[in-house]
Amino acid sequence: MMESVEALAVWLMELPPLGIYAVLLVVSYVENLIPPIWGDTVIVLCGWLVGVGTIAFVPTVALATLGGAAGFMTMYAIGRQLDAAIAAPARLRWIPRAPLAAAERWLKRWGQGVVIANRFLAGGRSVISLLAGASRLPVAQTVLWSSISALAWCAALVAAGAWVGTEWERVLDVLGAYGRVITALVAVGVLVGSVRWLRTRRAMGGPPQETEKTPGERSDPAERR
Repeated sequence: MMESVEALAVWLMELPPLGIYAVLLVVSYVENLIPPIWGDTVIVLCGWLVGVGTIAFVPTVALATLGGAAGFMTMYAIGRQLDAAIAAPARLRWIPRAPLAAAERWLKRWGQGVVIANRFLAGGRSVISLLAGASRLPVAQTVLWSSISALAWCAALVAAGAWVGTEWERVLDVLGAYGRVITALVAVGVLVGSVRWLRTRRAMGGPPQETEKTPGERSDPAERR
């Protein structure tokens, strides 16, 4: 993997500044739609290029933030269009209901707090943005807080890449470890939420209890047969 990252770094270094900015903007946007794309890796490498003077700090952070926030809101818009289908188990049978129910509970409980944290939750950004739209969180607030989240995260990555210089591998190693920890925590949270959801569903779907008869109450003739 590191060889691929090094090849990406060399390719970026050979681009003119405008080309680097364009790649950064596109990748920052698309990673929200296609999570496997190395969005954070590109941001760190651009931070390294800031450190060596190839590009500037402010436009780098601004474009990464713009791409990230725009990608988040694109998934938010898709979620708003699909909210009825997501909420109806019969329509999208391929979507597991339990994790969705757990995520929807988090959004109802924490609201925009989940949106603020979305950039720091590796592997969960696309799901959060989709469910934020399906839950119909207020548009203006969602734009504001998703932009602040993207700004904080992107500024930290660019600053880290510029600070370590040619040793950007250290930042990527930390990001990898951080991503694994966060993914594990999110998985545990989803598992716990899924178990609670399943228990609640089974309890609600259990057989109705018979009503207790008073001592003087006469049973129905059909029951005596």
